[in-house]
Parts: sequence; structure tokens; C-alpha cells
Amino acid sequence: MFKNYLTIAIRNFWRHKVFSVINISGLSIGIAAALVIFMIVSYEFSFDKFEKDGDRIYRVTSDMHFPDQLIQISGVSGPLGPAVKRELPGIDAASSFFFYPDRVHVTVQATGNRAVFKQQRDIIIADENYFSIIPYQWISGSASVLKEPFKVVLTESRAKAYFSFSDISKAVGQPITYNDSIQATVAGIVRDIDQPTEFGFKEFISYPTIEKTGLKNNLGLDDWNGISSNTQLLLKAARGKDSAYLGKQLKELYSRYAKKDFLTITNKLQSLSDLHFNADYAGFGKRQANKNTLYGLILLSVFLLLLGVINFVNLTTAQGAQRAKEIGIRKTMGSSRSQLTIQFLGETLFLTVAAAVIALLLIPLLLKIFSNFIPPEINAGMMKHPPIILFAIGLILCISIFAGAYPAFFLSSYKPSLVLKNQMFSHTGKTRKAWLRKTLTVSQFVIAQFLIISAMIVVKQINYSINKELGYKKDAIITFAVPGFPPDQRRFVLQQKLNANPGIEMVSLAGSTPANEGYNMATMKFLGDKKEIETTVEIKQADTNYFKVFGMKLLAGRYLQQSDTSKEYLINNAYAKFLGFKNPADIIGKYVDRGNGRAPIVGVLADFHSQSTHSAIKPLAFSSQEKFHSNFNIALKKINGYPAGLKETIAKIEKTYKEIYPEEESFHYEFFDERIAKFYITEQNLSKLLKWATGLATFISCLGLFGLVIYTTSTRTKEIGVRKVLGATVTHIVSLLSKDFIGLVLLAFIIAAPLAWWAMYKWLQDFAFRTNMSWWVFTLSGGLMIIIALITLSIQTIRSATANPVDSLRTE
Repeated sequence: MFKNYLTIAIRNFWRHKVFSVINISGLSIGIAAALVIFMIVSYEFSFDKFEKDGDRIYRVTSDMHFPDQLIQISGVSGPLGPAVKRELPGIDAASSFFFYPDRVHVTVQATGNRAVFKQQRDIIIADENYFSIIPYQWISGSASVLKEPFKVVLTESRAKAYFSFSDISKAVGQPITYNDSIQATVAGIVRDIDQPTEFGFKEFISYPTIEKTGLKNNLGLDDWNGISSNTQLLLKAARGKDSAYLGKQLKELYSRYAKKDFLTITNKLQSLSDLHFNADYAGFGKRQANKNTLYGLILLSVFLLLLGVINFVNLTTAQGAQRAKEIGIRKTMGSSRSQLTIQFLGETLFLTVAAAVIALLLIPLLLKIFSNFIPPEINAGMMKHPPIILFAIGLILCISIFAGAYPAFFLSSYKPSLVLKNQMFSHTGKTRKAWLRKTLTVSQFVIAQFLIISAMIVVKQINYSINKELGYKKDAIITFAVPGFPPDQRRFVLQQKLNANPGIEMVSLAGSTPANEGYNMATMKFLGDKKEIETTVEIKQADTNYFKVFGMKLLAGRYLQQSDTSKEYLINNAYAKFLGFKNPADIIGKYVDRGNGRAPIVGVLADFHSQSTHSAIKPLAFSSQEKFHSNFNIALKKINGYPAGLKETIAKIEKTYKEIYPEEESFHYEFFDERIAKFYITEQNLSKLLKWATGLATFISCLGLFGLVIYTTSTRTKEIGVRKVLGATVTHIVSLLSKDFIGLVLLAFIIAAPLAWWAMYKWLQDFAFRTNMSWWVFTLSGGLMIIIALITLSIQTIRSATANPVDSLRTE
């Protein structure tokens, strides 16, 4: 029986090749998208699932409540960790560790050979409790080695990178020097974690090393009110103790030691499952995922699968009349309804399996197209993993059931007596089935129209953000930093040499660019005539050339003078307005104090965007402290609007840099406009995804429309022939065949437009500065879809309208 069903399925596939290709094309795109999205989602949600009792593990974070602003930091104050271990009830373990955010200079001395590694990452200073919270398999040694100072534990991969021993355990006892200041001995080797995790560290220096060096003072680990995102604290709650209980205990503990002032600090417990997704708290410099994006991807895969399923249902039910006599004869010969249902479900399964095979061939292409969007750990090889295989099998079965159930029950319900008398398709039945097909077609185009409108508004917002007048120049400016903090005097020699470069217009040595991801906040007190006004202010460091390099507009007063201390301030207009000064000139000469003595305001800048357009422009002040200036901002000379001799100029800058800093292996620079563009990398990825999704959804919808037009024209062949004989023109016939379908596309637009408006309105609320949802976006979207539909329709309608009526009427 199975062989018979398969033979019929293949025969039916071959007999209706166009419809079969349309069905397989739509389903294969949906299946490929679903499989890729499943790989992404399952990978992202698999982070840190291997830790034993992971639901009881928390990272302690800090919320800093300024008078008018909340700043969230993933770290804690230095003394909190030791105090928690001594005094906090309700925990099984607590681990303090310090995370090195920058590359570390590592020197390895082994068997007489000296090796230097200048760009090492994933290094932390940790206590022995770290390994009781984050599990590792020990190759040599145990966690107790971290109780002693100047000890280090390496992962297997890092040990193999440093040492050439065939038996890696022989690395134990070998010396390692960090940043030419910490000399440690390898005391243990652990296997690398082979599961997705935020804790992918490779080297663990013992925490007592801090006490034996100057690190404790340098890192501010005795300051209860000093908080760094690099000072981390992990807790493992005792059984029966939840986060609310521990949060209360933390608050009481902190209040016993911290100073009471205008700044309130609240410690929170961040669950292990939240680390990979919460962008408010940094994830050790690693890529973080966004749950809303993942949920959007899931919805997108559902949309694409739904479009393929709608095509199948539409075209299969439309073909019902052509298979009616086959069904009537089979029933007359003894076939039961259940046998016919199984047969039709089997045909659907056959097409779905064919679509799945094509989808597997499409997956490497999709992974390549979205390589910038997809985590690098995801590749086509994951298709061999059992969970992916099970999902693929489940997906094929579900599609076969959902796509094939209605057509199977619909076709198998034909009554042989009516079929063989040509009385099966009454006017009522035709009308009911036509409305079903129209409803499904409208649903397809609603999805396509929704995606088109959404994609256009996302692109419009990105273009608005990037091309908006930001308050500074961003073209033909490169920026780079010199090593060290504070940097040494060689930077001034470099500055002098760069000023002699003929391709450079001006050089600024300052703290940072006008816009960058990080920011330095301080509480500043305005010393007014009648009252003092205290608020949170962003602080930036700049020299005199800084404002000329970036072309920043001065509204009142003057620019900063060079100084090694904060003896004066240049503020933005937003700060002046916050303090109640409508005329910027009125605030010149007034004094402010940020804890290091009062200093005058010497100038007011026009407002500019120090962050992305997601954020409102907030109070900001510039000061000049040369000892902290380590960032070079270089304006390149331009000819006809373009940098002159760009490659030669940058090559000379790099050569000069390496002459001054010969110990640096590489020269890293960045164009300022590229840094601005990085602010919107998430939106750019979303735009790329929406463009592809829109293209695929439109393609699948048009495939279905094309299939329905083929069916409609084939059933109206004689009508078309009669009309041509009676004098109907090609234009009239094309219009007659197309108007119903164009009406469906217009109806889909009417439904999709308000849905897309609502969704994009919600999305745009995340931007403090946003584009308008212009009427032309919706008009263009609707017009574009109508044009695409007309092109799709014309392929078949013009062919039918120009056919020789003699051929269609020959049998009459």
C-alpha cells in the first residue's frame, strides 16, 4: 500500500509540476529559515545551563542613584565581597574576582625559552570559591591553590598556548609574569568549558596576590563608595533562600559600611540565566543577546512557514475539481475515506520532505548571508546535532499535518455519486471555497505588506540617525589611543611629529571623542547667587584643538585653555538650560563644583549628541586635565571634500606611532564616522533581516498568487475564448482576470497598514530623536506591492488573453 501511495504521489507531482514547484519553493524557504532560527535561538538560550544548582547562583550588581539619573553597573565596591563572606547569612558560597577588561602583557619563561604574549584576554584575579560556583574539571591541582599569593591556574588551551609540553600537567611550577609587575607560578590546570557560557576565562590569578602588591590601592578595593564594573561578586544561595531574602540582607550589610551622602547605591542579584541577555549590565566584554530580537526571529520563522502552508492549502484545494473524478472512481472501487486521507497526507509529507532537502541546501547560504548577525559558533555542522535533527523531523511532521489536514479531509469528503454526475461543485460550494482561498491570499499579503512597511521605517530611522546634524563633524577624522594609564610623556613627542605630517590638518590630544559608548558621570553643584543646584553631569576631557577638529559650535564665551587640572569648565547648552539660563552668555563666569573645588564656566557649546539618538541630550561639561589625555583625534586634510592621500597619510601615522611606541605590535585606529555608525549596529542588523524577510515573504506570496492565477485562467479558458470571439480586447481580458486579485492586495494593505503603524510607533519610542512615520512610506509600500502583484499576474493573464480562441473552443 505504501508503494502505491508513493507512486501516486510522484505521478501527481509530475502531472502538476508548476503547482508542486510553487509549493516546494514556499515550504523550503520557510523550513530553511525555521531551522536557522532554531539553531540561533537554541544556542542563545543554552548559555550557562551546565552549572549545578544554577537557579541558586547570582551575580551581585550595583545601581547608582544620582539626583536625576540611574546608572547600572555590573560590578560592586571592592570591600563588599570580603564582607559578604564574613557576615551575609543564607549563602553556600561567595566568590570575589577582578576582571581585566584590557589586553594583558604576559611573559612566559619555560625550559630556558622566553615567550611574550602582548594581547592576552580572559584573565581574572579570583579566589578559590570561584571554582565551587563555576564548575571546572581539574587536570592538575585543586581550587585550594588559589588561597596562596602569586599562584595562577590555567585552562588547558591557554597552557598549551604558553608551553610545549606533551604532558600539559608539567606546566605546573612554571613562572608567568603579568604586565611586568605580577610574577606568578602555575599551580593548576583545568579543562576548558565546552558549553556556551559568559565565564569563558582562561587564566585565574590567586586573589591573595592583591594583598601582596599595590593592586589593592590601585583598584580602590578598600573604598565602599567606589564601584567598578571590573570588581565582580558571585553568590550561591543556600537552599530555601531566594533573591528577595538575600537582597534585603545585602542592603542591610551595605548600609552598615557605606557613607551616607547624596548618592544612593543599591545592590541587586542578577540570575545566571539573565547574564547573557541583560545589556544594562556588561557581560565581561562579550557579545550579549537580546530576547526581544530572538522572539522576533521566532515570529518571523512562523510567518514564513505560514506563508508556505497557505500556498499549499490554497493550491491544493483549488486543484480539487481536477482530482474529483479520480476520488470518485477510487471510492467506487472500494477506497475508504480514511485511506484517501492517508494518501493525501502522504502526498503532503512527500512534498514537505522534498522541501526539507532543498532547505538543507539553502542553510549554508543563509548562514553566509547573515554571518554578521549570527553568532560565529553557529555553522552548518550543527545540523548533525541530535536536537536539531529531532526539531527538523518534528517540523516536517507538523507542516505535513497542518498543511495537509484540510486539503486531505476536504478532498476525501467528495461523494462519488455527485462527482460522477458532475454535480459536486454547486454554486454555494464554489463560493465558500473561493472565499477560503481569498482569505488565505489576503493573509499572505498582510504579512508581506506589514514587513515592507516595517523595513522601510527601520531604514528611514537608521538614515535619520546617521545623517542627522549631530553637533560636530564626523568625516575625515581618525582616532586612536596610546597605551598606559595615565599615559607617559611620549604622547607629546608623537603629537609634535604628527603635526608635521602634510596629510594632517590638525591634531587634538584629549580624553575621548564627542560621542562614544562609554561615559564618565559626576555630580556637579552649581553655585548660584540664590541657591545651589546639584545634578548629574557627563564629564569629558579636551584640549583647545579638540573643538576645532570636530567643528563644534560655541554659543558664548571661549574654548578651554590647556591645563593639567580642572580649573575651568566648558558646558553644553542643555546644562545651561537645566540651570535656568535661556541666554547662554548669562552663565559665563558662574561657578560650579564637582568635589575638587569651585571653577568658573568659561563657555557654552551648542548641544551635540554624545550618545546615540536613543538617548536625550543631557547636561555635559568639558575640562582639561592633560595628564589623562591619551586619545588622539586627527582631522585629515581634504581636497574636493575627500581626504588627500588617505593611505599614505595613515601609513605615515602608523610609522610615527611605532617609532615612538616600538613595544606595541599593532596600530589600531578608527574613523570617527564608523564609530557613530556602530551605535546603530543592532538596527542595521534588524534592517538587513527585515529586508530579506520582506523579500522572501513577498516572493512566497507572489508564488501563491501566480499559482492561483494559473488555476483561475485554466478554469476560465473557454470563457476567455468566447469573449475574444465576441470582440474583447487583450487589455479588457487582462483587467477582468486581474481585478479580483488586485482587490485582495488592496484589502491586505488596508489591514496591514494600521498594524504596521502601531508596531513601528512602539519601536520608535526607544529613540529620543526619531523620524516621522510619513504618509508616503505607506503609500509607497502599497503601490510597490500592487506593482509586484500586477507583474506577477501579467505573466499568466497576458499569456491567456493572447491565446488563440480556436484552441480553447475546439471541443465545443
